[in-house]
Amino acid sequence: MESLQGPKMHVHAGNYPYVDVSGGELWINILHESLKYGLAPKSWTDYLYLTVGGTLSNAGISGQAFQHGPQISNVYQLEVVTGKGEIVNCSENQNGDLFHSVLGGLGQFGIITRARISLEPAHDMVKWIRVLYSDFSKFARDQELLISAENTFDYIEGFVIINRTGLLNNWRSSFNPHDPLQASRFESDGRTLFCLELAKYFNTDKKDVINKEVMNLLSQLRYIPSTLFLSEVPYMEFLDRVHVSEIKLRSKGLWEVPHPWLNLLVPKSKIHNFAEEIFGNILTDTSNGPILIYPVNKSKWDNRTSAVIPEEDIFYLVAFLSSAVPSSRGSDGLEHILTQNRRILEFCGTARLGVKQYLPHYTTQEEWQAHFGPQWEVFVQRKSAYDPLAILAPGQRIFQKAIAFS
Repeated sequence: MESLQGPKMHVHAGNYPYVDVSGGELWINILHESLKYGLAPKSWTDYLYLTVGGTLSNAGISGQAFQHGPQISNVYQLEVVTGKGEIVNCSENQNGDLFHSVLGGLGQFGIITRARISLEPAHDMVKWIRVLYSDFSKFARDQELLISAENTFDYIEGFVIINRTGLLNNWRSSFNPHDPLQASRFESDGRTLFCLELAKYFNTDKKDVINKEVMNLLSQLRYIPSTLFLSEVPYMEFLDRVHVSEIKLRSKGLWEVPHPWLNLLVPKSKIHNFAEEIFGNILTDTSNGPILIYPVNKSKWDNRTSAVIPEEDIFYLVAFLSSAVPSSRGSDGLEHILTQNRRILEFCGTARLGVKQYLPHYTTQEEWQAHFGPQWEVFVQRKSAYDPLAILAPGQRIFQKAIAFS
């Protein structure tokens, strides 16, 4: 297996295209470089100003994950510096245990210094769609229908809207209502609504075909008819959409603030119980940032990696992406948000929903052991093999330095 050494990105545009990058490279830079060859990675995160090594040490999830799996399912090869100080090239077929250990391994087994990432042909444009639901059951049913269909959208996400006024008017700056008159009569005030966000990639010469496909797919869904909003944007603009929000927040001084985020993976069979309690009793008046909620297919994940996910075939990512207002003691303050997060976690534990944290945070080894469940023994064995002195990522408190492995 050839070495991945070299500081620069290298795009290989063959039958199985890929890009070789450093572990510290940002995904936004990979997008820019690969687009020069008409290519792009298959699986993304919503925010692209993250490093390759960082997302691959967790999973890397966005609206493409239902189809392509997370980013850790789209890597051919890695170069890793282990806790022993060894520089190792690894892939599924060579040093496979290290390869799978490091993917989703929270930085516990090695530092990813280079990666070979799978690419696919990129598109020119994106048909970007939003629709609303007031009934969570219909919302979840339609999401699950779409992620299980053969001919479907390229990106499927959802988010929760709590007590927002003038919602559709706010969308008009970026989206066009399918029926302007009906949209003008819709009232969002004081309600909890669920937005299904969809995207279909296309090339300009196929626009008419894609329009028909999109309308056919939408005809199978049970959203509120007056809330269909559509937009067409360049492929690059869609993938980098969160950066626009970042710029706005930075201009208001609201980006460099505490972000007590909570990311959960909820089994499909428990998502209705979860939603009823969280959005019916705990988060009722307002939210302090986006709340994402969308399903993914377990079949697109590799169970040999270190990533921890629920045991069901379909599970939901629910991400509470809160921002705290500095010095506030009200509902937008850090303490209030942390209390809400604790209430959410306590409910999940008491109700035994089988929820797993994504980007997990625990303070004791006992909590980590419960998090990993049946994977704990393998995780410990891998730590013993690749970082026996527990040098790497000690701040997570999974292992103590120089732990005695038995």
